[in-house]
Amino acid sequence: MIIFENVSKAFPKPGGGKKVILRNFTAAFRPGVNIGILGRNGAGKSTLMNLIAGGDMPDRGRIIRDGRISWPLGFKGGLLGKLTGNQNCQLIADIYGKDRRAVVDFVADFSELGTYLDTPVKTYSAGMKARLAFGICMAIDFEYYLIDEVIAVGDSTFKKKSKAVFEDRRENSTLLLVSHSSSLLRAFCDIGGVLENGELTFYDDIEEAIEVHEDNLKRGLRGNAQ
Repeated sequence: MIIFENVSKAFPKPGGGKKVILRNFTAAFRPGVNIGILGRNGAGKSTLMNLIAGGDMPDRGRIIRDGRISWPLGFKGGLLGKLTGNQNCQLIADIYGKDRRAVVDFVADFSELGTYLDTPVKTYSAGMKARLAFGICMAIDFEYYLIDEVIAVGDSTFKKKSKAVFEDRRENSTLLLVSHSSSLLRAFCDIGGVLENGELTFYDDIEEAIEVHEDNLKRGLRGNAQ
């Protein structure tokens, strides 16, 4: 279980004022309930993921975590640039008490990075980093997987592999998925959460969450056009 109790988070804006990410937010992310998080660019979805993972701290309130939670899995993915892909695999295997060889073998097969696994991660493209980070994360057993749009990278074969491993992991784990892909959210999420103006609102029907988010985007476009 992950519980937010009266959590507030904001960042200073250039030129003054604050960008509010969450305002007195209280809710529980229950195990076994896969949640799709939607919100316009800049709404704070990545900050929300960092708060859940413990990589960022709330300004007020508290977050209670019970269970093994992955790092936020997106294009940055928590990799060390000076190490090779294989060395990153081995380091993270050691941190989580997993067999090095098993993690390296899984990532090599899953990521399809070939000989690039023996080169420093700082030489990788954003997509290559995402594939490596995704592979490493899927090689570790977590109770909560925090996933930020990473499935969008790669060719059709890689995307099929990604969806297949999602299917496998969600049998025993919970997915918290940030994505702009409505089809992906429909396929893997039970409910939806829409982050807008410092408020995260949950909807029991993922279709309703998608509709609310799309309406928010339309209102934003109309406002910019005026």
